Amino acid sequence: MDNTAQNFDSKELTKLREKLNSTTLPAELAEKASTMIDRASLVIKYGGQIGTFDQVANYIDWITNLPWDKRSDDNLDINHAKEILEKHHYGLHEIKDRILEYLSVMKLNIEQAKKENTSSHNFMRAPILFFVGLVGTGKTTIAKSIAEAMGRQFVRIPFGGMGSALDLRGQSRVHPDAEVGQVIKALRRAQTHNPVILLDELDRVSEGARADIMGVLVELLDPEQNAAFIDHYIDYPFNLSEVLFIATANNTGNISTAVMDRLEPIQMPSYSDD
Repeated sequence: MDNTAQNFDSKELTKLREKLNSTTLPAELAEKASTMIDRASLVIKYGGQIGTFDQVANYIDWITNLPWDKRSDDNLDINHAKEILEKHHYGLHEIKDRILEYLSVMKLNIEQAKKENTSSHNFMRAPILFFVGLVGTGKTTIAKSIAEAMGRQFVRIPFGGMGSALDLRGQSRVHPDAEVGQVIKALRRAQTHNPVILLDELDRVSEGARADIMGVLVELLDPEQNAAFIDHYIDYPFNLSEVLFIATANNTGNISTAVMDRLEPIQMPSYSDD
């Protein structure tokens, strides 16, 4: 490698180190990333390939843009939530009442946790809201309304046609074309670690990958496991325990029993003359 290219890479590595040092990260992850930059510096110094720099730069970009300690404050005002639901949806009274009950219990549990001076979010142990119904009956928009009512960011993960569990969990960086999974991508888009994440069309995953995808879903929706969810690309636990997951499907026939155990199905009404 000529001196010009080597100097360029050294400058870029210095920028990466500055970016890393200016971001608040878990201590172990910051140390791990710093070690990667040191190794890349040695590789480039002794004539290594530019691909090494690209891999490290991509990894640093991802970990420094994730919301490790950023959260939005919840608005659990039930009257406000009722106004939002009424504004966006006509009818659906039973479903709206069920959502308001859900938010009310969430509010009570948070207030109880504050009284007891604990950080436990007991509401995350409640079953995941799961809207089941025909296309166009308002499953996705009612999930958006819940996010708006709570003052949380809303992100959607489409499951239609998903062909591998790696699409959710990401690929290991040993693969040259490795990518992060949809869960981590959703968190980066949300820029908070407590968004509403819509798991959309769970029944439409690829037949060949269904068992593996359902296995990852069990972990995602289990409060005992999702507090340390590991994406293969990031390779470091991310706490998903404050994420509010909402799921949708056209029917429940293709969804595993283990996943259904963690969901609370709410049947969306079929089309009416109105």
